[in-house]
Amino acid sequence: MDALLQSLQPLFAPAFQAFGSPISWTELLAFSLAIWMVVCNMRVHVLAWPLALTSSLLYFLLFWSGKLYGEAALQLVFAALAIWGWWQWLRGRDQQGHALKVRVMSARARWMAVSAVLLAWPLLGLWLDRQTDSSVPYWDAFPTVASLLGQYLLGRKYQENWGVWLLVNAVSVSLFAYKGYWLTVLLYAVFIPMSVAGWRAWQRQLQPA
Repeated sequence: MDALLQSLQPLFAPAFQAFGSPISWTELLAFSLAIWMVVCNMRVHVLAWPLALTSSLLYFLLFWSGKLYGEAALQLVFAALAIWGWWQWLRGRDQQGHALKVRVMSARARWMAVSAVLLAWPLLGLWLDRQTDSSVPYWDAFPTVASLLGQYLLGRKYQENWGVWLLVNAVSVSLFAYKGYWLTVLLYAVFIPMSVAGWRAWQRQLQPA
């Protein structure tokens, strides 16, 4: 991995400075693609998924270089889920065999989702604490676990994905500020009102489950 990062070193050259920290070309490009991606998600446009794939791979490189291993690994999962989500939006079907439309989860499914996050969060945090040199293992673990849920819900067109992203984005702002990724802090700060707007946009086209 170190050899790969070394070969891609020009991508980590500073594009400009913000709050005393350099903003690399990698972070700048990933930021731009991520904003475009969320706009496409709000409009339920399938272009969101190839944008998500590219942005995730760029963020993987950025976070790995900054020793945010949970977030870095999450980006690889995001890349795989982007391919899966792309297929879901093109060919996915609901339980009745119909093409996927915006819908809501049952109360039971919501409780199961919350329980899964609350169980997986400390387990991942413990693993990061013991197996890596992460300086913020549990702080890193929460958005990692919750984001997996958000990505699944997004791929299956459940409106609740926007609520999950709202929470993830709020936590991530603090995490990335701590690591000095100021452009990414701005990105996740922008994501917060975009999550609210996404919820409202999907509400307007909501179909009964």
